[in-house]
Amino acid sequence: MEELLCETTIIHQDIVEKVKKTMVEDEIIFDMAELFKVFGDSTRMKIICALLKSELCVCDIAAITNSTVSAISHQLRILKNAKLVKFRKVGKVVYYEIADSHVSEIFKKGLEHIEEI
Repeated sequence: MEELLCETTIIHQDIVEKVKKTMVEDEIIFDMAELFKVFGDSTRMKIICALLKSELCVCDIAAITNSTVSAISHQLRILKNAKLVKFRKVGKVVYYEIADSHVSEIFKKGLEHIEEI
């Protein structure tokens, strides 16, 4: 297998400095990495996929994903804390939906990428 390394050690200082000036702050990079970790779970991805189709209660999501209400509640808490889903309460029923269009776009872009492979 061919190595993907330079055969010499040259730092292109002008390019390095230019890129460093435009880099996103470390704290924001950390927050982005944490966000993408939330997307790194297949159950949460199933929940997002389902919620892109319709607003749903925990019981509906559990039925759709063949999971337990307890397991889905746990995953929804993670999604809610990451501000990927929001909820509203109607009587004794809590309905969840995607928080905003950014979540939809992230999901769609990921799906497009996977379908191209």
